[in-house]
Amino acid sequence: MAELKSLVKDTAIYGVSSIVGRFLNYLLVPIYTLSLPASTGGYGVITNLYSITALILVFLTCGMETGFFRFANKVEEDPQRVYATTLINVGGISLVFLTLCLILLHPIAGVMGYASNPWYLGIMLIIIAMDAIQSIPFAFLRYQKKALRFASLKMLFIVLSIVLNIVYFVILKGRNVGAAFVINLICTTIIMLCLIPQLRGFKYVWDKALARRMFGYSLPIVILGVAGIINQVGDKIIFPFVYPDKAEADVQLGIYGATSKIAMIMAMFTQAFRFAYEPFVFGKSQDKDNRKMYAQAMKFFIIFALLAFLAVMFYLDILKFVIGEGYWSGLRVVPIVMIAEIFMGIYFNLSFWYKLTDETKWGAYFSLTACAIVILMNIFLIPRYGYMACAWAGFTGYAVAMFLSYFVGQKKYPIRYDLRGIALYTLLAAALFGLGYGIDYGYLWLALLIRTVLLLIFVAYIVKHDLPLKQIPFINRFIR
Repeated sequence: MAELKSLVKDTAIYGVSSIVGRFLNYLLVPIYTLSLPASTGGYGVITNLYSITALILVFLTCGMETGFFRFANKVEEDPQRVYATTLINVGGISLVFLTLCLILLHPIAGVMGYASNPWYLGIMLIIIAMDAIQSIPFAFLRYQKKALRFASLKMLFIVLSIVLNIVYFVILKGRNVGAAFVINLICTTIIMLCLIPQLRGFKYVWDKALARRMFGYSLPIVILGVAGIINQVGDKIIFPFVYPDKAEADVQLGIYGATSKIAMIMAMFTQAFRFAYEPFVFGKSQDKDNRKMYAQAMKFFIIFALLAFLAVMFYLDILKFVIGEGYWSGLRVVPIVMIAEIFMGIYFNLSFWYKLTDETKWGAYFSLTACAIVILMNIFLIPRYGYMACAWAGFTGYAVAMFLSYFVGQKKYPIRYDLRGIALYTLLAAALFGLGYGIDYGYLWLALLIRTVLLLIFVAYIVKHDLPLKQIPFINRFIR
Protein backbone atom coordinates (compact mmCIF):
# COMPACT_ATOMS: atom_id res chain seq x y z
CA MET A 1 0.00 0.00 0.00
CA ALA A 2 2.91 2.35 0.73
CA GLU A 3 4.14 1.93 -2.85
CA LEU A 4 0.70 2.73 -4.24
CA LYS A 5 0.52 5.81 -2.02
CA SER A 6 3.85 6.94 -3.46
CA LEU A 7 2.51 6.35 -6.96
CA VAL A 8 -0.65 8.31 -6.15
CA LYS A 9 1.41 11.16 -4.67
CA ASP A 10 3.63 11.48 -7.73
CA THR A 11 0.65 11.08 -10.06
CA ALA A 12 -1.07 13.89 -8.15
CA ILE A 13 1.90 16.23 -8.56
CA TYR A 14 2.33 15.41 -12.24
CA GLY A 15 -1.43 15.41 -12.64
CA VAL A 16 -2.04 18.80 -11.07
CA SER A 17 0.72 20.38 -13.15
CA SER A 18 -0.51 18.59 -16.26
CA ILE A 19 -4.17 19.40 -15.68
CA VAL A 20 -3.54 23.02 -14.67
CA GLY A 21 -1.02 23.38 -17.49
CA ARG A 22 -3.34 21.91 -20.08
CA PHE A 23 -6.21 24.00 -18.70
CA LEU A 24 -4.11 27.13 -19.12
CA ASN A 25 -3.03 25.84 -22.50
CA TYR A 26 -6.72 25.62 -23.43
CA LEU A 27 -6.68 29.41 -23.28
CA LEU A 28 -4.70 29.22 -26.50
CA VAL A 29 -7.63 27.51 -28.21
CA PRO A 30 -10.10 30.41 -27.81
CA ILE A 31 -7.27 32.85 -28.53
CA TYR A 32 -6.47 31.11 -31.81
CA THR A 33 -10.03 30.20 -32.79
CA LEU A 34 -11.31 33.73 -32.15
CA SER A 35 -8.32 35.46 -33.74
CA LEU A 36 -8.18 33.00 -36.64
CA PRO A 37 -11.78 32.23 -37.72
CA ALA A 38 -12.51 28.72 -38.99
CA SER A 39 -13.03 30.00 -42.54
CA THR A 40 -9.40 31.20 -42.74
CA GLY A 41 -7.92 27.75 -42.07
CA GLY A 42 -5.25 29.36 -39.86
CA TYR A 43 -5.83 26.99 -36.97
CA GLY A 44 -5.62 24.13 -39.44
CA VAL A 45 -2.03 25.18 -40.25
CA ILE A 46 -1.16 25.23 -36.54
CA THR A 47 -2.78 21.81 -36.05
CA ASN A 48 -0.92 20.31 -39.00
CA LEU A 49 2.54 21.60 -38.07
CA TYR A 50 2.28 20.65 -34.41
CA SER A 51 1.14 17.18 -35.44
CA ILE A 52 4.22 16.77 -37.64
CA THR A 53 6.35 17.99 -34.73
CA ALA A 54 4.98 15.32 -32.41
CA LEU A 55 5.73 12.56 -34.93
CA ILE A 56 9.32 13.67 -35.61
CA LEU A 57 9.97 13.98 -31.88
CA VAL A 58 9.34 10.27 -31.42
CA PHE A 59 12.07 9.43 -33.93
CA LEU A 60 14.58 11.83 -32.41
CA THR A 61 14.16 10.53 -28.85
CA CYS A 62 14.51 6.94 -30.14
CA GLY A 63 12.62 5.48 -27.18
CA MET A 64 15.53 6.55 -24.96
CA GLU A 65 13.32 7.84 -22.15
CA THR A 66 12.05 4.34 -21.42
CA GLY A 67 15.49 2.90 -22.13
CA PHE A 68 17.00 5.27 -19.58
CA PHE A 69 14.61 4.10 -16.85
CA ARG A 70 15.25 0.46 -17.69
CA PHE A 71 19.04 0.66 -17.56
CA ALA A 72 19.33 3.25 -14.76
CA ASN A 73 17.42 0.86 -12.47
CA LYS A 74 19.68 -2.11 -13.19
CA VAL A 75 21.92 -2.95 -10.23
CA GLU A 76 24.99 -3.44 -12.39
CA GLU A 77 24.68 -0.04 -14.14
CA ASP A 78 25.83 3.41 -12.99
CA PRO A 79 22.76 5.72 -13.32
CA GLN A 80 24.97 8.75 -13.99
CA ARG A 81 26.78 6.93 -16.80
CA VAL A 82 23.46 5.80 -18.25
CA TYR A 83 22.19 9.38 -18.14
CA ALA A 84 25.29 10.78 -19.87
CA THR A 85 25.19 8.13 -22.59
CA THR A 86 21.46 8.69 -23.16
CA LEU A 87 21.89 12.46 -23.36
CA ILE A 88 24.73 12.15 -25.89
CA ASN A 89 22.70 9.67 -27.97
CA VAL A 90 19.62 11.90 -28.24
CA GLY A 91 21.59 15.16 -28.47
CA GLY A 92 23.78 13.88 -31.31
CA ILE A 93 20.86 12.53 -33.33
CA SER A 94 18.86 15.74 -32.84
CA LEU A 95 21.67 18.07 -33.92
CA VAL A 96 22.49 16.02 -37.03
CA PHE A 97 18.79 15.94 -37.96
CA LEU A 98 18.41 19.70 -37.48
CA THR A 99 21.48 20.50 -39.57
CA LEU A 100 20.37 18.36 -42.51
CA CYS A 101 16.81 19.69 -42.45
CA LEU A 102 17.89 23.32 -42.37
CA ILE A 103 20.19 22.73 -45.35
CA LEU A 104 17.26 21.20 -47.28
CA LEU A 105 14.62 23.52 -45.80
CA HIS A 106 13.15 24.91 -49.04
CA PRO A 107 12.68 21.55 -50.83
CA ILE A 108 11.15 20.02 -47.70
CA ALA A 109 8.83 23.00 -47.20
CA GLY A 110 7.69 22.70 -50.83
CA VAL A 111 6.79 19.02 -50.45
CA MET A 112 4.85 19.73 -47.24
CA GLY A 113 2.88 22.58 -48.78
CA TYR A 114 4.69 25.45 -47.04
CA ALA A 115 6.74 26.75 -49.97
CA SER A 116 5.44 30.29 -49.40
CA ASN A 117 6.31 30.21 -45.69
CA PRO A 118 9.34 27.91 -45.22
CA TRP A 119 10.29 29.82 -42.07
CA TYR A 120 7.26 28.24 -40.32
CA LEU A 121 8.91 24.87 -40.79
CA GLY A 122 12.41 26.13 -39.96
CA ILE A 123 11.33 27.44 -36.58
CA MET A 124 9.47 24.23 -35.77
CA LEU A 125 12.54 22.13 -36.65
CA ILE A 126 14.64 24.07 -34.12
CA ILE A 127 11.91 23.59 -31.51
CA ILE A 128 11.74 19.85 -32.21
CA ALA A 129 15.50 19.43 -31.73
CA MET A 130 15.44 21.28 -28.41
CA ASP A 131 12.37 19.35 -27.22
CA ALA A 132 14.10 16.05 -27.97
CA ILE A 133 17.20 17.03 -26.01
CA GLN A 134 15.09 18.36 -23.12
CA SER A 135 13.20 15.07 -22.82
CA ILE A 136 16.24 13.36 -21.26
CA PRO A 137 16.88 15.90 -18.44
CA PHE A 138 13.14 15.78 -17.74
CA ALA A 139 13.34 11.96 -17.57
CA PHE A 140 16.27 12.30 -15.15
CA LEU A 141 14.17 14.56 -12.91
CA ARG A 142 11.49 11.87 -12.84
CA TYR A 143 14.12 9.24 -12.02
CA GLN A 144 15.32 11.40 -9.11
CA LYS A 145 11.67 11.80 -8.05
CA LYS A 146 11.97 15.58 -8.32
CA ALA A 147 8.36 15.87 -9.37
CA LEU A 148 7.99 19.45 -8.15
CA ARG A 149 10.88 20.77 -10.26
CA PHE A 150 9.61 18.79 -13.24
CA ALA A 151 6.11 20.20 -12.80
CA SER A 152 7.30 23.78 -12.20
CA LEU A 153 9.32 23.85 -15.43
CA LYS A 154 6.41 22.45 -17.42
CA MET A 155 4.14 25.08 -15.88
CA LEU A 156 6.63 27.84 -16.63
CA PHE A 157 6.55 26.95 -20.31
CA ILE A 158 2.75 27.06 -20.39
CA VAL A 159 2.45 30.36 -18.52
CA LEU A 160 5.05 32.06 -20.71
CA SER A 161 3.31 30.76 -23.81
CA ILE A 162 -0.11 31.98 -22.65
CA VAL A 163 1.16 35.45 -21.75
CA LEU A 164 3.04 35.99 -25.01
CA ASN A 165 0.11 34.73 -27.11
CA ILE A 166 -2.30 37.02 -25.27
CA VAL A 167 0.01 39.99 -25.86
CA TYR A 168 0.29 39.32 -29.60
CA PHE A 169 -3.14 37.99 -30.58
CA VAL A 170 -5.39 39.81 -28.06
CA ILE A 171 -3.65 43.03 -27.03
CA LEU A 172 -1.80 43.80 -30.27
CA LYS A 173 -4.56 42.21 -32.43
CA GLY A 174 -1.99 40.28 -34.44
CA ARG A 175 -3.19 37.85 -37.11
CA ASN A 176 0.01 36.23 -38.41
CA VAL A 177 -0.11 32.47 -37.82
CA GLY A 178 3.69 32.32 -37.76
CA ALA A 179 3.74 34.32 -34.51
CA ALA A 180 2.50 31.21 -32.69
CA PHE A 181 5.65 29.35 -33.74
CA VAL A 182 7.98 32.23 -32.81
CA ILE A 183 6.43 32.36 -29.34
CA ASN A 184 6.93 28.61 -28.95
CA LEU A 185 10.60 29.00 -29.89
CA ILE A 186 11.09 31.72 -27.26
CA CYS A 187 9.47 29.63 -24.52
CA THR A 188 11.37 26.46 -25.46
CA THR A 189 14.67 28.37 -25.35
CA ILE A 190 13.92 29.70 -21.87
CA ILE A 191 13.16 26.18 -20.58
CA MET A 192 16.43 24.95 -22.10
CA LEU A 193 18.27 27.59 -20.08
CA CYS A 194 16.41 26.51 -16.94
CA LEU A 195 17.60 22.91 -17.49
CA ILE A 196 21.29 23.89 -17.45
CA PRO A 197 21.68 22.49 -13.87
CA GLN A 198 20.64 19.08 -15.24
CA LEU A 199 23.12 19.41 -18.11
CA ARG A 200 26.24 19.99 -16.05
CA GLY A 201 27.89 18.77 -12.83
CA PHE A 202 28.75 15.33 -14.21
CA LYS A 203 31.23 13.80 -16.62
CA TYR A 204 30.00 13.37 -20.19
CA VAL A 205 31.00 9.79 -20.95
CA TRP A 206 29.64 7.92 -23.95
CA ASP A 207 29.69 4.20 -23.20
CA LYS A 208 29.68 2.53 -26.61
CA ALA A 209 28.71 -0.92 -25.33
CA LEU A 210 25.95 0.56 -23.17
CA ALA A 211 24.69 2.69 -26.06
CA ARG A 212 24.48 -0.40 -28.28
CA ARG A 213 22.43 -2.27 -25.67
CA MET A 214 20.19 0.74 -25.09
CA PHE A 215 19.48 1.14 -28.80
CA GLY A 216 18.73 -2.58 -29.06
CA TYR A 217 16.24 -2.22 -26.23
CA SER A 218 14.77 1.15 -27.19
CA LEU A 219 14.46 1.11 -30.98
CA PRO A 220 11.45 -1.26 -30.99
CA ILE A 221 9.83 1.22 -28.60
CA VAL A 222 10.21 3.87 -31.31
CA ILE A 223 7.75 1.90 -33.42
CA LEU A 224 5.49 1.72 -30.39
CA GLY A 225 5.80 5.48 -29.99
CA VAL A 226 5.15 6.07 -33.68
CA ALA A 227 1.94 4.06 -33.42
CA GLY A 228 0.85 6.14 -30.44
CA ILE A 229 1.62 9.40 -32.20
CA ILE A 230 -0.02 8.28 -35.44
CA ASN A 231 -3.15 7.45 -33.47
CA GLN A 232 -3.03 10.95 -31.99
CA VAL A 233 -1.78 13.11 -34.85
CA GLY A 234 -1.37 10.95 -37.95
CA ASP A 235 -4.85 11.88 -39.13
CA LYS A 236 -3.95 15.57 -38.92
CA ILE A 237 -0.85 14.95 -41.03
CA ILE A 238 -2.62 12.81 -43.64
CA PHE A 239 -5.79 14.94 -43.84
CA PRO A 240 -4.52 17.75 -46.14
CA PHE A 241 -3.11 15.20 -48.61
CA VAL A 242 -6.27 13.09 -49.05
CA TYR A 243 -9.17 15.51 -48.50
CA PRO A 244 -10.62 16.35 -51.96
CA ASP A 245 -10.78 20.14 -51.52
CA LYS A 246 -7.35 21.51 -50.55
CA ALA A 247 -8.68 24.89 -49.40
CA GLU A 248 -11.47 23.31 -47.36
CA ALA A 249 -9.00 20.82 -45.87
CA ASP A 250 -7.42 23.46 -43.60
CA VAL A 251 -10.88 24.60 -42.50
CA GLN A 252 -12.07 21.08 -41.63
CA LEU A 253 -8.75 20.20 -40.00
CA GLY A 254 -9.01 23.33 -37.87
CA ILE A 255 -12.49 22.31 -36.68
CA TYR A 256 -11.34 18.79 -35.87
CA GLY A 257 -8.16 20.00 -34.16
CA ALA A 258 -10.05 22.51 -32.00
CA THR A 259 -12.76 20.10 -30.83
CA SER A 260 -10.22 17.35 -30.19
CA LYS A 261 -8.59 19.67 -27.67
CA ILE A 262 -11.59 19.17 -25.38
CA ALA A 263 -11.07 15.42 -25.51
CA MET A 264 -7.44 15.91 -24.56
CA ILE A 265 -8.50 16.20 -20.93
CA MET A 266 -8.24 12.42 -20.99
CA ALA A 267 -4.74 12.72 -22.41
CA MET A 268 -3.81 14.89 -19.41
CA PHE A 269 -4.78 12.12 -17.04
CA THR A 270 -3.01 9.36 -18.96
CA GLN A 271 0.10 11.50 -19.31
CA ALA A 272 0.20 12.29 -15.59
CA PHE A 273 -0.22 8.60 -14.78
CA ARG A 274 2.54 7.69 -17.23
CA PHE A 275 5.01 10.18 -15.75
CA ALA A 276 4.61 8.61 -12.30
CA TYR A 277 4.00 4.99 -13.34
CA GLU A 278 7.03 4.40 -15.59
CA PRO A 279 9.74 4.96 -12.94
CA PHE A 280 7.47 3.23 -10.38
CA VAL A 281 7.23 0.04 -12.45
CA PHE A 282 10.93 -0.26 -13.22
CA GLY A 283 11.79 0.56 -9.63
CA LYS A 284 9.51 -2.26 -8.39
CA SER A 285 10.52 -4.80 -11.04
CA GLN A 286 12.53 -6.89 -8.55
CA ASP A 287 9.80 -7.14 -5.89
CA LYS A 288 7.88 -10.37 -5.40
CA ASP A 289 4.45 -8.74 -5.26
CA ASN A 290 4.95 -6.56 -8.33
CA ARG A 291 2.30 -8.25 -10.50
CA LYS A 292 -0.38 -7.71 -7.89
CA MET A 293 0.66 -4.06 -7.70
CA TYR A 294 0.45 -3.68 -11.49
CA ALA A 295 -3.04 -5.20 -11.49
CA GLN A 296 -4.20 -2.75 -8.81
CA ALA A 297 -2.69 0.18 -10.69
CA MET A 298 -4.48 -0.89 -13.88
CA LYS A 299 -7.84 -1.05 -12.14
CA PHE A 300 -7.44 2.38 -10.55
CA PHE A 301 -6.34 3.85 -13.86
CA ILE A 302 -9.50 2.58 -15.59
CA ILE A 303 -11.74 3.72 -12.72
CA PHE A 304 -10.50 7.30 -12.81
CA ALA A 305 -10.31 7.36 -16.62
CA LEU A 306 -14.01 6.50 -16.74
CA LEU A 307 -14.69 9.18 -14.13
CA ALA A 308 -12.85 11.73 -16.29
CA PHE A 309 -14.82 10.61 -19.36
CA LEU A 310 -18.17 11.08 -17.62
CA ALA A 311 -17.14 14.47 -16.20
CA VAL A 312 -16.15 15.81 -19.61
CA MET A 313 -19.18 14.48 -21.44
CA PHE A 314 -21.66 15.58 -18.78
CA TYR A 315 -20.35 19.16 -18.86
CA LEU A 316 -19.56 19.36 -22.56
CA ASP A 317 -22.25 22.02 -22.97
CA ILE A 318 -20.07 24.27 -20.82
CA LEU A 319 -16.64 23.10 -21.98
CA LYS A 320 -17.51 23.83 -25.61
CA PHE A 321 -17.16 27.55 -24.90
CA VAL A 322 -13.40 26.95 -24.75
CA ILE A 323 -13.48 27.09 -28.56
CA GLY A 324 -15.10 29.53 -30.95
CA GLU A 325 -18.71 28.86 -31.95
CA GLY A 326 -17.69 28.35 -35.55
CA TYR A 327 -15.93 25.15 -34.48
CA TRP A 328 -18.83 23.54 -32.55
CA SER A 329 -19.91 21.37 -35.47
CA GLY A 330 -17.01 19.06 -34.62
CA LEU A 331 -18.05 18.32 -31.01
CA ARG A 332 -19.41 14.91 -32.00
CA VAL A 333 -15.84 13.57 -32.16
CA VAL A 334 -15.21 14.24 -28.45
CA PRO A 335 -16.57 10.96 -26.97
CA ILE A 336 -14.87 8.89 -29.67
CA VAL A 337 -11.49 10.54 -29.14
CA MET A 338 -11.81 10.26 -25.35
CA ILE A 339 -12.52 6.53 -25.47
CA ALA A 340 -9.57 6.12 -27.82
CA GLU A 341 -7.42 7.85 -25.19
CA ILE A 342 -8.66 5.39 -22.56
CA PHE A 343 -7.66 2.51 -24.84
CA MET A 344 -4.26 4.14 -25.23
CA GLY A 345 -3.83 4.42 -21.46
CA ILE A 346 -4.75 0.76 -20.95
CA TYR A 347 -2.35 -0.22 -23.72
CA PHE A 348 0.39 1.75 -21.99
CA ASN A 349 -0.28 -0.13 -18.74
CA LEU A 350 -0.27 -3.46 -20.55
CA SER A 351 2.95 -2.64 -22.39
CA PHE A 352 5.11 -3.17 -19.33
CA TRP A 353 5.12 -6.93 -19.65
CA TYR A 354 7.36 -6.79 -22.71
CA LYS A 355 9.42 -3.90 -21.37
CA LEU A 356 10.18 -5.78 -18.14
CA THR A 357 11.00 -9.01 -19.97
CA ASP A 358 13.15 -7.13 -22.53
CA GLU A 359 10.93 -8.42 -25.37
CA THR A 360 10.17 -4.99 -26.79
CA LYS A 361 9.86 -6.55 -30.25
CA TRP A 362 6.26 -7.38 -29.30
CA GLY A 363 5.55 -3.70 -28.86
CA ALA A 364 6.81 -3.19 -32.39
CA TYR A 365 4.50 -5.92 -33.73
CA PHE A 366 1.45 -4.45 -32.02
CA SER A 367 2.38 -0.93 -33.07
CA LEU A 368 2.88 -1.83 -36.71
CA THR A 369 -0.53 -3.46 -36.78
CA ALA A 370 -2.17 -0.41 -35.22
CA CYS A 371 -0.29 1.93 -37.56
CA ALA A 372 -1.46 0.04 -40.62
CA ILE A 373 -5.08 0.19 -39.46
CA VAL A 374 -4.96 3.92 -38.68
CA ILE A 375 -3.20 4.91 -41.89
CA LEU A 376 -5.43 2.81 -44.15
CA MET A 377 -8.65 3.98 -42.48
CA ASN A 378 -7.59 7.60 -42.80
CA ILE A 379 -6.52 7.30 -46.43
CA PHE A 380 -9.65 5.51 -47.61
CA LEU A 381 -12.31 7.05 -45.34
CA ILE A 382 -11.32 10.73 -45.01
CA PRO A 383 -12.35 11.57 -48.62
CA ARG A 384 -15.85 10.31 -47.83
CA TYR A 385 -16.42 10.96 -44.12
CA GLY A 386 -14.02 13.83 -43.38
CA TYR A 387 -12.72 14.23 -39.85
CA MET A 388 -15.15 11.63 -38.43
CA ALA A 389 -12.97 9.04 -40.16
CA CYS A 390 -9.99 10.43 -38.22
CA ALA A 391 -11.73 9.90 -34.89
CA TRP A 392 -12.82 6.32 -35.65
CA ALA A 393 -9.40 5.41 -37.06
CA GLY A 394 -7.70 6.35 -33.77
CA PHE A 395 -10.38 4.50 -31.80
CA THR A 396 -9.89 1.33 -33.84
CA GLY A 397 -6.08 1.46 -33.83
CA TYR A 398 -5.79 1.74 -30.06
CA ALA A 399 -8.46 -0.90 -29.49
CA VAL A 400 -6.63 -3.45 -31.64
CA ALA A 401 -3.26 -2.70 -29.99
CA MET A 402 -4.83 -2.96 -26.54
CA PHE A 403 -6.42 -6.37 -27.13
CA LEU A 404 -3.33 -7.79 -28.83
CA SER A 405 -1.10 -6.71 -25.94
CA TYR A 406 -3.49 -8.16 -23.37
CA PHE A 407 -3.89 -11.61 -24.90
CA VAL A 408 -0.22 -12.09 -25.80
CA GLY A 409 0.83 -10.66 -22.44
CA GLN A 410 -1.31 -13.15 -20.54
CA LYS A 411 0.74 -15.92 -22.13
CA LYS A 412 4.16 -14.31 -21.78
CA TYR A 413 3.80 -12.48 -18.45
CA PRO A 414 0.44 -13.38 -16.88
CA ILE A 415 -1.11 -10.87 -14.49
CA ARG A 416 -4.44 -11.47 -12.75
CA TYR A 417 -6.34 -8.31 -13.48
CA ASP A 418 -9.68 -7.75 -11.75
CA LEU A 419 -11.64 -8.17 -14.98
CA ARG A 420 -14.96 -8.55 -13.17
CA GLY A 421 -14.51 -5.32 -11.23
CA ILE A 422 -13.31 -3.47 -14.33
CA ALA A 423 -16.29 -4.75 -16.33
CA LEU A 424 -18.74 -3.57 -13.65
CA TYR A 425 -17.24 -0.08 -13.65
CA THR A 426 -17.37 0.02 -17.45
CA LEU A 427 -21.02 -1.07 -17.58
CA LEU A 428 -21.98 1.42 -14.87
CA ALA A 429 -20.21 4.24 -16.71
CA ALA A 430 -21.92 3.27 -19.98
CA ALA A 431 -25.34 3.23 -18.32
CA LEU A 432 -24.81 6.60 -16.63
CA PHE A 433 -23.52 8.07 -19.88
CA GLY A 434 -26.64 6.88 -21.70
CA LEU A 435 -28.90 8.42 -19.07
CA GLY A 436 -27.01 11.67 -18.86
CA TYR A 437 -26.05 12.35 -22.44
CA GLY A 438 -28.41 10.26 -24.52
CA ILE A 439 -31.65 11.89 -23.33
CA ASP A 440 -32.88 15.37 -24.20
CA TYR A 441 -34.08 16.96 -20.95
CA GLY A 442 -35.30 20.14 -22.63
CA TYR A 443 -33.50 22.59 -20.35
CA LEU A 444 -29.74 22.91 -19.97
CA TRP A 445 -29.93 23.58 -16.21
CA LEU A 446 -32.01 20.43 -15.72
CA ALA A 447 -29.66 18.33 -17.83
CA LEU A 448 -26.64 19.59 -15.87
CA LEU A 449 -28.37 18.88 -12.56
CA ILE A 450 -29.25 15.33 -13.54
CA ARG A 451 -25.77 14.70 -14.93
CA THR A 452 -24.21 15.97 -11.71
CA VAL A 453 -26.30 13.49 -9.71
CA LEU A 454 -25.29 10.68 -12.06
CA LEU A 455 -21.62 11.63 -11.70
CA LEU A 456 -21.96 11.56 -7.90
CA ILE A 457 -23.47 8.08 -8.16
CA PHE A 458 -20.35 6.90 -9.95
CA VAL A 459 -18.14 8.54 -7.31
CA ALA A 460 -20.20 6.91 -4.53
CA TYR A 461 -19.72 3.51 -6.17
CA ILE A 462 -15.95 4.07 -6.23
CA VAL A 463 -15.89 5.04 -2.56
CA LYS A 464 -18.03 2.08 -1.53
CA HIS A 465 -16.15 -0.61 -3.46
CA ASP A 466 -12.54 0.47 -3.99
CA LEU A 467 -11.67 3.68 -2.19
CA PRO A 468 -13.17 3.72 1.33
CA LEU A 469 -12.96 7.16 2.92
CA LYS A 470 -11.11 5.69 5.91
CA GLN A 471 -8.16 4.94 3.60
CA ILE A 472 -7.77 8.61 2.71
CA PRO A 473 -5.49 10.13 5.40
CA PHE A 474 -6.92 13.66 5.37
CA ILE A 475 -10.55 12.51 5.61
CA ASN A 476 -9.66 9.76 8.07
CA ARG A 477 -8.80 12.41 10.68
CA PHE A 478 -12.43 13.54 10.78
CA ILE A 479 -14.19 10.17 10.76
CA ARG A 480 -12.25 8.22 13.39
